[in-house]
Amino acid sequence: MTSEGQSIDTLNERFGIVDAVAFDAGRGGLPRIVVATPVAEAHVYLHGAHVTHYQSAGHESVLFLSQQSSFNSGRPIRGGTPICFPWFGVNENMPDAPLHGFARTRPWQVTSARCTDGGKVELKFMLIGDEGTRAWWPHGFQLGFTVTVGDELTMSLELHNDTQTELSCEQALHTYFMVSDVRKVSVHGLENTTFFDKVDGGIRKRQPNGPVTFAGETDRVYQDTEAQCVLEDPPMGRRIINSKSGSRSTVVWNPWWKKSVAMGDFGDDEWPGMVCIETANIGHCAVALKPGHTHSTTARISVEKM
Repeated sequence: MTSEGQSIDTLNERFGIVDAVAFDAGRGGLPRIVVATPVAEAHVYLHGAHVTHYQSAGHESVLFLSQQSSFNSGRPIRGGTPICFPWFGVNENMPDAPLHGFARTRPWQVTSARCTDGGKVELKFMLIGDEGTRAWWPHGFQLGFTVTVGDELTMSLELHNDTQTELSCEQALHTYFMVSDVRKVSVHGLENTTFFDKVDGGIRKRQPNGPVTFAGETDRVYQDTEAQCVLEDPPMGRRIINSKSGSRSTVVWNPWWKKSVAMGDFGDDEWPGMVCIETANIGHCAVALKPGHTHSTTARISVEKM
């Protein structure tokens, strides 16, 4: 049985689509959706509504997934696109609270799966506040997540405030991109943008009039930016375009060798093969949502050859 109490067979009966969408037991036996069409393929776990794989036709895989990742109930998956909500990083008010919130380790419900125009597949998921979430965050909410798999990957996080008071939260689509060698890639689109350098004590800095490049541990929260980012990877001969809406923060992260060695769910030698570009709302860019209102944060990822 799955963590939602439905068997793989039941999920296939309700949501499976011939030659497009199938459910199986993924790593660790966790229920997984496998999308495979002539246009693209993808894997999405119900654990955290976590996209772990995306590859469009004619291109190599886009997302990095650690071979050392835990695939266990209650533990986050390392790689792909974890959903960070309702806080990012450490919860300063509750230091023992789960890092990056609870959404990435909760079981999500599938609410629909359908094929759309252009050979795309649309998957919808839902997480609703309950006693378990209110132990950490005392708000009623509905969190929807829509994944559209086609010649581009679209992920949209939709938060609805079910309470009678305004709520504030942080969130991120914490996407890990696969690269040839992080020391040989560059990220364009954040030129002249202010960021907080978490490697240097959170000091406020400004990105020079040039792309982000990598020569050591990098952990930056760029603020007040809605810009599209382009990840250029000359050795792989491709550009990954990450455009967004409903997001005013962008996080760029690579742990480098020293930090990666200390991470139990990350291979010691995996750090050169990934970089995170995260579609987020963090700090003073957090989402403030009035009762009955809804906020959507969307990331659109595509690939082109250089």
